[in-house]
Amino acid sequence: MAATRLFLSASPVKSSLTGLTGGTRSSLGLTLLKRSPDRTAEPKAQRRHAAHFTYHPDPAPAQYGPTQKMNLFQAVTSALDNTLAGDPTAVIFGEDVAFGGVFRCTVGLRDKYGKDRVFNTPLCEQGIVGFGIGAAVAGATAIAEIQFADYIYPAFDQIVNEAAKYRYRSGNLFDCGKLTIRSPWGCVGHGSIYHSQSPEAFFAHCPGIKIVVPRGPVQAKGLLLSCIADQNPCIFFEPKILYRAAVEQVPTEAYQIPLSQAEVLQEGSDLTLVAWGTQVHVLREVAAMAQEKLGVSCELIDLQTILPWDTETVCKSVVKTGRLLVSHEAPVTGGFAAEISSTVQEECFLNLEAPISRVCGYDTPFPHIFEPFYIPDKWKCFEAVKRMINY
Repeated sequence: MAATRLFLSASPVKSSLTGLTGGTRSSLGLTLLKRSPDRTAEPKAQRRHAAHFTYHPDPAPAQYGPTQKMNLFQAVTSALDNTLAGDPTAVIFGEDVAFGGVFRCTVGLRDKYGKDRVFNTPLCEQGIVGFGIGAAVAGATAIAEIQFADYIYPAFDQIVNEAAKYRYRSGNLFDCGKLTIRSPWGCVGHGSIYHSQSPEAFFAHCPGIKIVVPRGPVQAKGLLLSCIADQNPCIFFEPKILYRAAVEQVPTEAYQIPLSQAEVLQEGSDLTLVAWGTQVHVLREVAAMAQEKLGVSCELIDLQTILPWDTETVCKSVVKTGRLLVSHEAPVTGGFAAEISSTVQEECFLNLEAPISRVCGYDTPFPHIFEPFYIPDKWKCFEAVKRMINY
């Protein structure tokens, strides 16, 4: 089912994720992540690598009990396992989830909990979300998977016109707040137009839903469990480039990280950097470069929840630093950076020392071979920092 999503080269290919996992594994999920000709004879310096950032794991949290080494997809699996074990009404459904999904996020769950609780659906995103709404209204904890965020658009009407408005239009007599929609999101190094998009801004215009994007395994599990427990329908976007690249010590027991609460990852005094998902790690490198090369102290904030977002934490930081840079992979026009910029300008105008800067994707479809030129990498962000400091 998932294989029909991609046009694959007719030339001999080798499926691997060397460089992200430290080895070669063969599976449909890895095939979808990387499908390229065997270039082992090529000099190492000439090989193209997917990652445009360096992942720095967070310290192991001590407050949630024993931990275990997990990558991001395993942290998602752990959260789903905890939910199915503790909630007999919980069900997981989507394309190919019964055998583990293309990214292996549901591997082993059907065998453990049965085919009535973890099951495949037809390749119909509108039907998947519509079914999830009905299941949630009937009292089930419904966890739907959209195989790629790029294919969430057929379900747009069900999400924005039905799920988001169900409580309001019934005067709070009925709701589908127990619905959570998971989906792999963002660039992956070679996903091209249909496996690289970041559609969070489309849904941020719609009251009644919550939108969450984690930056790593610890946040992925805690935020996903918070979405599942929340009494509002949630969309949980998972940065697919981090599924295997991000590895941390993750608590094995269930725990929650509050929604709508940004996290200050690094305190600073000269400039505020705001991002979510993969881009947090890009800006982490930018902050280090700014300190080393410019002597500029940057405050780094992971927004985590896109809707409703934490205006207080961001504005408090900008009042202190006087400068704001927001970065995301989605196109710049109408991206969520524009909403953040507008709010900060309204709330912190007299504190600003330079115009707010947005470093985002271009207003073009997401390219394939030109992806390295499209993404807002650390060099583009660093140039923006220099312009703001010199303003």
